[in-house]
Amino acid sequence: MPAISRGNRNRCPVPGTLYNTNTLEAFHALDKKSLLKEEANKIWEDIHNGRAVEDSAVLSRFLLISFADLKKWSFHYWFAFPALVLDPPATLVESKRASEWFTSEEVKSVSVACNDWRNSSLTADVPFFFISIASNSHATIRHLKDWEACQADNQKVLFGFYDPCHEKDPGWPLRNFLALISSRWNLKSVHFLCFRESRGFMDMESSLVIEALITAPQGLNDRQLVPNAVGWEKNKNKYVYRCINLATSMDPTRLAVSAADLNLKLMRWRALPSLNLDELSSVKCLLIGAGTLGCQVARMLMAWGVRKITLLDNGRVAMSNPLRQSLYTLDDCLDGGDFKALAAAKSLKRIFPAVEAKGEVMAIPMPGHPVTNQEEKSVVDDCSRLYDLVDSHDAVFLLTDTRESRWLPTLLCASANKITITAALGFDSFLVMRHGPGPFSSVHANTSSVDMENLAQTDKGGKRLGCYFCNDVVAPTDSTANRTLDQQCTVTRPGLAPIASSLAVELFVSILHHPDGMFAEGDITNSTSSSGGSEPPLGILPHQIRGSLFHFSQMTLVGHSSNSCTACCSTVVSEYRKKGIEFLLQAINHPTYLEDLTGLTELKESANSFKLDWDDETDDFDDDDDCVEI
Repeated sequence: MPAISRGNRNRCPVPGTLYNTNTLEAFHALDKKSLLKEEANKIWEDIHNGRAVEDSAVLSRFLLISFADLKKWSFHYWFAFPALVLDPPATLVESKRASEWFTSEEVKSVSVACNDWRNSSLTADVPFFFISIASNSHATIRHLKDWEACQADNQKVLFGFYDPCHEKDPGWPLRNFLALISSRWNLKSVHFLCFRESRGFMDMESSLVIEALITAPQGLNDRQLVPNAVGWEKNKNKYVYRCINLATSMDPTRLAVSAADLNLKLMRWRALPSLNLDELSSVKCLLIGAGTLGCQVARMLMAWGVRKITLLDNGRVAMSNPLRQSLYTLDDCLDGGDFKALAAAKSLKRIFPAVEAKGEVMAIPMPGHPVTNQEEKSVVDDCSRLYDLVDSHDAVFLLTDTRESRWLPTLLCASANKITITAALGFDSFLVMRHGPGPFSSVHANTSSVDMENLAQTDKGGKRLGCYFCNDVVAPTDSTANRTLDQQCTVTRPGLAPIASSLAVELFVSILHHPDGMFAEGDITNSTSSSGGSEPPLGILPHQIRGSLFHFSQMTLVGHSSNSCTACCSTVVSEYRKKGIEFLLQAINHPTYLEDLTGLTELKESANSFKLDWDDETDDFDDDDDCVEI
């Protein structure tokens, strides 16, 4: 260990050994006798090799065995302060208060010398020393190595030590001091000063002066003959360990944070050294949709250490929700039902008080859902509010139950270049995907004269990954009108949402820990990782994960961005940046606007006008020679 800087009068360095076991059974199985003997051997060796004279703190060794149950904040521990036992033991001749043993002049001189010793940056934490008192009552304190300087005639010499005991008897450090004196200087009669303080100054009334007779034991100078040792601390007058439970005295929120962090720290310690817990705790996630998917995603994010979660929804908790949507209870359904976003945020805080959860109640403006003049101001406010929410978060999860409700968040994320994760459910199938970076991610946001084809490239030069709408050949429209009861309800197998939600969160965490982040290329199962030679800590990073409970199967796919995408192509994003709310109102009120803008209308007209010319001539297929096996 590096040398400890001196100068703090409130601290003395004490070397020791800590044995911390992994289980309570291992704690009980420790050989206490052998451990104490091992520490006593160290003290005996330091006495014989001279280290105890150079650094007297080694005489005060300690031993601590412990077991820490960090989940319950329960600690089992047992201290031992090894003390060598002289045989025969030293004989106490007399013990007096220092104020009675010294003369009045000596009291003043010794007090000044001791206080100076304690206040000096060079000696404050040296616990064993000599005190020599000249015939003129002048006291001098010296290091143990300066013993020869204390041998002048007509001088009183006392061995001093910092005494932690305030009873009538001296403290335990005296035992090992006696062993050192007996072995090193072979003295027969010794005077000790048990140095004690009161309010930062030497207290002559509580300090003791003790005279003891030492009979040198046989084999005292033999290193191999180590004296017996005592020192295990008693607990209620019994030699048993102590146990303390800190949980009852700690803030429940702090306990919850510590317990949650412990699991993640153990994960990092055992399997993922590169796990970035600071990034996970600071990242801000916006969950659009607080239904079946939103509830599960929120809980999975908290399990990964995400502490900043905002939920957006305008629905209320219905009687059918609590069974599938894990953040709600029956109480949330009463009196017309609480707003989902607010109830979900409140539930998250009940589950984990340290989470910074907020609920935002608002409707998402959607294409194909035209608005009247009276509603236009409200829609404009919602668009502005959604823009601010996307802009103030680092990642956005699209978890709504209609296709068109995902369009505006997708557009805003593409424009702001945010990490975007989509999860969508069928009856027994699901899709989880990450959106690629926005079309302007590698160029300045206001550039308008750039080759449009190049805007679909990522910073790494490859074609950027697509969004949720890139495979569509039609613009999103109103999918909620004229729906029957079975179409209004989310009809899906109950186990599907937890699977998709978990995959969505795992995909997000993998993005955070990938060296290329959201710019990473899409990996597929059994493929070489897109990160090059180094394997990412969490494995491959796919673009899309499609699964089926019917077949209990799952596959990874890659889909690149489309130049005609109604949500993320450069044409749409550029038009949005130029016209802002005017563009959004056009997309909301006119069903064909996005298709006309992106060229999908022209593409469909071309497809409809395409005719196949069939050969009307009939061929005789009876001749096997005209048949070709494929």
